[in-house]
Amino acid sequence: MSRPRIVIVGGGFAGYRTARTLARLTRSKADITLLNPTDYFLYLPLLPQVAAGILEPRRVTVSLTGTLRHVRLVLGEADDIDLDARTVRYADPEGGVGTLTYDRLVLAAGSVNKLLPIPGVAEHAHGFRGLPEALYLRDHVTRQVELAAGSDDPESRRARCTFVVVGAGYTGTEVAAQGQMFTDALVRKQPLPDGTRPRWILLDIAERVLPEMDEKLSRTADKVLRQRGVDVRMGTSVKEATSTGALLSDGEFVDTRTLVWCVGVRPDPLAESLGLAMERGRLLVEPTLRVPGRPEVFACGDAAAVPDLTRPGQYTPMTAQHAWRQGKVAGHNVAASLGRGEPKPYRHSDLGFVVDLGGVKAAANPLGVPLSGPLAGAVTRGYHLAAMPGNRVRVAADWLLDAVLPRQGVQLGLVRSWSVPLDTASPELAKVPGGPERTGAARERAVPERAGTSDGPGAALEQDAPNRQDAPTKQDAPNRQDAPNRQDDPTKQHAPNKQGVLDKRNVPDRPGPTAVPGTHGQPHASPPPAASDTSAPGAERQPPLPSPSPRPKPQAPPRRPVPQDPSKPAKGSEGES
Repeated sequence: MSRPRIVIVGGGFAGYRTARTLARLTRSKADITLLNPTDYFLYLPLLPQVAAGILEPRRVTVSLTGTLRHVRLVLGEADDIDLDARTVRYADPEGGVGTLTYDRLVLAAGSVNKLLPIPGVAEHAHGFRGLPEALYLRDHVTRQVELAAGSDDPESRRARCTFVVVGAGYTGTEVAAQGQMFTDALVRKQPLPDGTRPRWILLDIAERVLPEMDEKLSRTADKVLRQRGVDVRMGTSVKEATSTGALLSDGEFVDTRTLVWCVGVRPDPLAESLGLAMERGRLLVEPTLRVPGRPEVFACGDAAAVPDLTRPGQYTPMTAQHAWRQGKVAGHNVAASLGRGEPKPYRHSDLGFVVDLGGVKAAANPLGVPLSGPLAGAVTRGYHLAAMPGNRVRVAADWLLDAVLPRQGVQLGLVRSWSVPLDTASPELAKVPGGPERTGAARERAVPERAGTSDGPGAALEQDAPNRQDAPTKQDAPNRQDAPNRQDDPTKQHAPNKQGVLDKRNVPDRPGPTAVPGTHGQPHASPPPAASDTSAPGAERQPPLPSPSPRPKPQAPPRRPVPQDPSKPAKGSEGES
């Protein structure tokens, strides 16, 4: 008798926990396959610390193959699911296409960036939902400060040292807080002319910072941000983004080269493509996480609308805490459907949240107890260490080194601006020259969502849900994007000397409170520019020069005969001995 085949789509908080639970319960008596674009699980709550140079990038990644025993990893993104044939079609990172057959399917595809119909945002802003985006933001911010230090133009210095984060949810708030400390550290090493200090602006259409939090803690976070030097502007949004700055809803134009987008997320369109019952883009499921009418299909995390048994008539929010817990229940119930135990409904109790404000400052609400200051900072870091599936010692070591040693601020040059567009279907992956064309549901993920009835960008922002990240420190998943000085996609031809601008940070959507883990191109005509970013943002946007045609190999001139001494016989003659 053949072993049952279980396919899990998505390796974020929900998918990772499902795979780990199933591997333990089935004890190698089932073929478990995990389909994911990368070979690692990303701990999203600590991504702002990667962008700020506190943690090394690998610290927030956990190897899937190294931690999920008896689970087969397939690199790729699901393009189509045939529920009748029980197959999942996927495209791998190099454009190859494959098909997986299943007896049980777990859909944990997570969420994608929500794009609003605001002019210029998709072109000039960057998100903050993946490791490539965090690495790009760190390099970009470092470059802007270094270019400002070498500039004689006061206007250019001010623009380069102005960083705009859109979205004051969990992610946006952390990005702004950590970013201000990071740029202050850079300036201490290399002071700017005239004593210029980098300025971070945090925007949100809401009335207060962290609107999902208790009002008292929200005021505490606002106070910490302002004391640190962050320009907090509530009731304000971006009306238009350009290559040289951002036009705000109050009419002010902010000269900037950096726009980080942290407005919100939406469920992955893959769920909607199934043609089943939906709830605001999420797949409706039973309390046991089973899809009605499809006993072999389960869904969890941001892609699933799970009934909240503690609040009848409502559904659990898209947070990391819920995604992580739902993954465990999904794994248990899939095993139960194969005859190993009894299914159980998903119930939860709120564990609270934590928001890291940089240094020893934080805001936390563990088990409903409001905390702030150094105590909240200790609780926040302790929570992260407990929630991470791995790398705890390495993360703690990086925190210790950051506390006693000067922070390093150098450009690694690993990620270019054009490789992390805001409208990407996969923020986990950086675009590469000649990359595959996305098709099916994967292509739809990159299409901006249009607001049905909007009175303008400001109204659209009001309709947007808070930023969320499927990560254990935040209930909402953050949408982040940083963007100024971005390079154009090599496939697009733009006029030279244009400057790129970023919109909000992820600074993606607001990640839900930190509670418990849970988350989820186009072929290029020519390779990415080899040269580093130039001082002028416009130079970054110039299309790469075509590679020169190979030159013909020069031929050696004909060899002249060497004159012979008539007194000596020639070689090979009869007189040669």
